[in-house]
Amino acid sequence: MTNSLTNPAQNALFTPTRIGTLDLPNRLVMAPLTRNRAHADGVPSELMVRHYADRASAGLIIAEGTTPNAVGQTYPNIPGIHTDAQEAGWRRVTDAVRARMGSPLLERSRELGEGRMFLQLQHGGRNGHPDTSGHVPLAPSPIALPENVETPSGPQPAPVPREMTAEDIRTTVADFAAAARRAVAAGFEGVEVHGANGQLLQQFLAENTNHRTDGYGGAPEQRIRFAVEVVRAVAEAVGPERTGLRISPNVTVNGMAEGDTYALYRALVTELAGDGLAYLHIVYADQDPELLKELRGIWPGTLIGNPVLTREDVAGDGGLRKGGLLHAAGADLIALGRGFLANPDLVERLREGAPLNLVRDKYLMYTGGETGYNDYPALARTAA
Repeated sequence: MTNSLTNPAQNALFTPTRIGTLDLPNRLVMAPLTRNRAHADGVPSELMVRHYADRASAGLIIAEGTTPNAVGQTYPNIPGIHTDAQEAGWRRVTDAVRARMGSPLLERSRELGEGRMFLQLQHGGRNGHPDTSGHVPLAPSPIALPENVETPSGPQPAPVPREMTAEDIRTTVADFAAAARRAVAAGFEGVEVHGANGQLLQQFLAENTNHRTDGYGGAPEQRIRFAVEVVRAVAEAVGPERTGLRISPNVTVNGMAEGDTYALYRALVTELAGDGLAYLHIVYADQDPELLKELRGIWPGTLIGNPVLTREDVAGDGGLRKGGLLHAAGADLIALGRGFLANPDLVERLREGAPLNLVRDKYLMYTGGETGYNDYPALARTAA
């Protein structure tokens, strides 16, 4: 029996597509993954240069959560994009990816947008610690994360964040826009605003972390205001076709409890639907098929689904056995995280129906160094 993965004509995952003005050779996206491999000052390391270059066959790479300012740092060794040194470090990454994609004339390939990389902008809000960032965390309300946070000296109780003032909000929105401009200057084709997984934007969205009584709190239409302002400031800075948004409806990570998820995301997606953004990226998109279908009906542009799956879940006809995401819900691309972590040649393996490497030890994902990061074998080395 023929494996549908070996025949690109029978599987939409391997067909070309387009986001914004960027042509992609396939619909497999490397999802952004925090891996704590940057230097202590937030400058991307040579480990990161190799890691992303090795995965250059992805249709699109969304590089890991990167802080737009110092106070937004979450964990140790998270990259930033708010200093000249950090920008230069990311330039080494994008140059290496372009070279691996077969674009040796780097300056010309930058002009033509031949890199297929976006950078995720992530502000941690209350998820930080002064021992890591040097700053008291900011958040919509002074409500601490109900768990420990990682610091350079190990896990510590989360501090109570400082409630953001109107000036803090304006400054943070401007910092996102400035970070987006730096990202494009560093060679990325665009940026993804991280509105998911309990980071700052979702802290404004969720009713248990947003107790504000001004125009940024209360009803869903007001709780979406900060996210909308950030996305629009970024789009104005670099262009809507270079701007994506990641959301995670009803995901409870980092102590989130949104309360009225359907109303919240109907309002958010409806508000941004006419802005011409590059894409909407939905985390765990297969966990609530009804909401996914509803948001797909509202969203007129490219939709990236980020499900939890293995190779056996990727089926013919461009679908997924878990919910038939591409086909049934209308997702245009599929983002995979741990699959790309453990398989630098994931696209080739899926296309050929080859065995997959499994993530060996989740602990190694965050410990630094080559182990559990750059030592997963590609097919050729496996055969050898």
